[in-house]
Amino acid sequence: MMKVLVYDDNIGRQDALMYLIKEQEDMHFLAAFRNCNNVLEEVEKLAPDVILMDIDMPGINGIEGLKLIRKNFPQVMIIMQTVFEEDEVIFEAIQAGAHGYFLKSTPPQKLIEGIKEVLEGGAPMTAIVARKVLESFRHKEAYAIHDKSELTDAELRILSELVKGLSYKMIAENLNISYHTVNGHIKKIYEKLHVNSATEAVIKAIDKNLLSR
Repeated sequence: MMKVLVYDDNIGRQDALMYLIKEQEDMHFLAAFRNCNNVLEEVEKLAPDVILMDIDMPGINGIEGLKLIRKNFPQVMIIMQTVFEEDEVIFEAIQAGAHGYFLKSTPPQKLIEGIKEVLEGGAPMTAIVARKVLESFRHKEAYAIHDKSELTDAELRILSELVKGLSYKMIAENLNISYHTVNGHIKKIYEKLHVNSATEAVIKAIDKNLLSR
């Protein structure tokens, strides 16, 4: 049973997420809070698997809350949610260790898939967010990574699907391979790009133009 904690200052949004999560047989809604003022105590007490984190909240906001959680509870997965599409906001959240990033306009089913995906090592991210990541990284210092020739054609195809924000299941269906095969390739991609998450793999793929050959 996946335990989900919500941070959002909009009560209506809190209620909508609560009902959505409670409808899922494999998810347990823990609680919802309006800011991150007591985030360390709350996370320690409730021990969530995944946190849905709003960015724009009063008091300690979502970005600062994200940083606190990542420093003290690195095992907790965090999906950022916002109405904003600004490059710098997205960049800051991903740099701070967000495991996924959704706009609040994301359909409910896509959000549920994202929660499951992040626990499987994925990086749920809508296409528009991926494009914004690229725009941000064009103004940042480039990462030093190995030449893209080290990635096989199969790994590059899967990396391309990751950049589109697709889940492991959708990648398997699109490429007509098994979920287990997708997972195996992604582990190899992590090793070759020296990253620890799909989010980092997506960032490097976009920033270094790995899919242009």
